[in-house]
Amino acid sequence: MQFVTGVVQHYRWGDPDLIPALLDVPADGRPWAELWLGTHPGGPATVSGGAPLRESVGELPYLLKVLAAGEALSLQTHPSREQAVAGFEREESAGIPVDAPTRIYRDPFPKPELICALTPFDALCGFRPVHTSAALFDELGLTEVAAQLRRDGLPTLVASLYRREVPLDPIVSACVGQVHSAARLVTRLAEQYPDDPSVAVTLLLHRVQLSRGEAIFLGPGNLHAYLEGAGIEIMSASDNVVRGGMTTKHVDVEELLAVLDIRPIADPRVPPTDHGEGRWSYDTPDTPFRLWRFEVAGPFSHTATGRELVICADGATDLVGRGQTVALQPGETLELSGIATLFRVEEISGS
Repeated sequence: MQFVTGVVQHYRWGDPDLIPALLDVPADGRPWAELWLGTHPGGPATVSGGAPLRESVGELPYLLKVLAAGEALSLQTHPSREQAVAGFEREESAGIPVDAPTRIYRDPFPKPELICALTPFDALCGFRPVHTSAALFDELGLTEVAAQLRRDGLPTLVASLYRREVPLDPIVSACVGQVHSAARLVTRLAEQYPDDPSVAVTLLLHRVQLSRGEAIFLGPGNLHAYLEGAGIEIMSASDNVVRGGMTTKHVDVEELLAVLDIRPIADPRVPPTDHGEGRWSYDTPDTPFRLWRFEVAGPFSHTATGRELVICADGATDLVGRGQTVALQPGETLELSGIATLFRVEEISGS
């Protein structure tokens, strides 16, 4: 077992207080957006003595993060494996530098991800059923948009909004002063991102408000944005993000429409599987990882099945305290005692 020191990313949307409190270090006024725990070259973690984590465990196929959002992130999606390979080869052939701001596919890998809430967590995730969104448009007085949605279907309306074939201003104006939470969100986002069609597209998405321990899984093509809150995030170690808006970074609407999975989903939440003895897992199909939550209350023992990271998100034990992370090698046993919430990343081979 080795203790791991992560790398903090100070993106502008980060919360200034939560990650410093978790790590028991002073806040410095900057936004502390993410704590990266893995071997990703954009923020490689280290172990005792300052040696790179990768020297001990090799390249990990996943990246564990603590994410703390003080304001909304971009509305975005991630490609499938096939889309990532094709996009990477296309941009390589075009000679676009990997670090260019306009580069979308920085590697040939998909980027599925799951986030489990540490605090109340607000997010947009996946498209709602058509009848639900059409009823909302009717409620807001946007009867023509509702009729178009019912007549032409969800993919056509999404494309029309992003291609500005449906005027944005009437939609934003109709939301001003409304009591519906979706309308209030549009008003707030429109002030921050004026003339951005993604603001209107949020009316078609699930608004998911997670309680502590609840999670959402973001598979290929899922359109999503984190709005506020903190969570444990696990993802494949990829940099491929296709943005639709609500950002100052590069946006490619046509690539977004090509990658999006616009099929409505009933509920984006991932119910945890109870394995007994205070152990829950979260299903993440076709990924090289699985996230587990351990609620420790007394003596506790766990033996690693692969290259694993375990972080203490709350409470304390005699071995691992709040905010501390350890790396386990296959077959290594973690034995401790205390009252704490731990998150474990299980490595899944062959995904």
